[in-house]
Amino acid sequence: MQHPGKSWPHGPRQLVRSLAWLRLCAIAGQGLTIAFVVRVLDLPIPVGSLCAGIAMLAIFSVLAFWRLRQKTRIAAWEPVAHIAVDTLVLGYLLYLTGGASNPFVSLLVMPITLAATALPLRSVSIVAVFSVGTYFFLMHHSLALPQVSGEGASGLFNLHLTGMAISFAITAGMLGFFIARLARALRAQQAEAEHERERALRDQGILAIATQAASTAHELNTPLSTMRTLLGELARDSGQQASLAADVQLLISQADRCRDILRQLVKVGSNQLSGVAESMTVARLFESTRDSFALLRPEVDVEFSLDPELAQRPIGVVPALQHALVNLLNNAADASRARGDTRVELTIGRDQESLAIDVRDHGKGMREADLTSAGMRFQTTKQDGLGLGLALANATADRYGGSLVAYPAPGGGTRLRLLLPLKTLDNFTHE
Repeated sequence: MQHPGKSWPHGPRQLVRSLAWLRLCAIAGQGLTIAFVVRVLDLPIPVGSLCAGIAMLAIFSVLAFWRLRQKTRIAAWEPVAHIAVDTLVLGYLLYLTGGASNPFVSLLVMPITLAATALPLRSVSIVAVFSVGTYFFLMHHSLALPQVSGEGASGLFNLHLTGMAISFAITAGMLGFFIARLARALRAQQAEAEHERERALRDQGILAIATQAASTAHELNTPLSTMRTLLGELARDSGQQASLAADVQLLISQADRCRDILRQLVKVGSNQLSGVAESMTVARLFESTRDSFALLRPEVDVEFSLDPELAQRPIGVVPALQHALVNLLNNAADASRARGDTRVELTIGRDQESLAIDVRDHGKGMREADLTSAGMRFQTTKQDGLGLGLALANATADRYGGSLVAYPAPGGGTRLRLLLPLKTLDNFTHE
């Protein structure tokens, strides 16, 4: 199953990246504002000093993008340092253009907002103290804004109102944007937590069944051994009666088969708990699955197909994988039989960088709801089913970092595709 995508914010690197792009927007906005004030309003502001401040911010922006290209981990203090530089430059520009009386002074709130969305309380407190300190400094130290030529106090007041409106629009837009992204990130985290909870419950159920299977197999082995011994004695005593001897030999073969199944149950159960993987070729996995299913359901007409390019590729296989494939084939056989058909298909091939194992039945197909949630819980479409087949296949896919996908097959029925990354199969070890 695919995991929900992660979105910003998720740490220092993401915040530094967001700050870097916002810094470019700020540089462009500051440049346009200076040009507007000088060209349109014709106010005598210190253009040289203002451009020097913007140039310093541009240089820092280049350094920030260079830092983001480095593979080394971004420390927790780096976003705080970036925000401090941005606040310092903004404070410097405000100092040159009226200080606390500048309508854009409300932009000092933005560093606090950005810090609060991604940083711990201690870092947010540092940013807040720095921003508030900058504001108080500007209240007492700044260069006064000159009045608008020909309009006096009324013109200056109207200009201030216009600036306040623009500042409010910028602040509201940025707050809405980042709060929306934060809410989306929280929803994604909640969905991921729910997914992990369902997977944990499913895996606990599988482990419980594996434990019970191993325990039951041990308990059944004793009476089965007794039966096998008695059958051996009956075979010797019935040597003169051909029909009876044949029946006894059949019983012996079936008892041996039961013994092999019990041994396999013990192996699957113990290895499911211990996580032991065995190295084998794809062809061996294919043949072992085919032989196991043929013994289980000899009446089923199975069409097997294996990509020859993958046949001799060695992979790490846990016993649960083969058991899951046999279960999927068994489910497919039941689905086909429900419609009077005996055909099922098993195809092993390659889908980009994954091993693709397709199991297709010729039944009535699965409902849409079952297709989207296949294997996340012990669910079944059969009246007497336990839902173990899909759950085990999905758990195996998760263990390899793959996925289980169910979709309608052309011509009717359902096709289940088990995708297992080849890189993981090549180097599979249990943690």
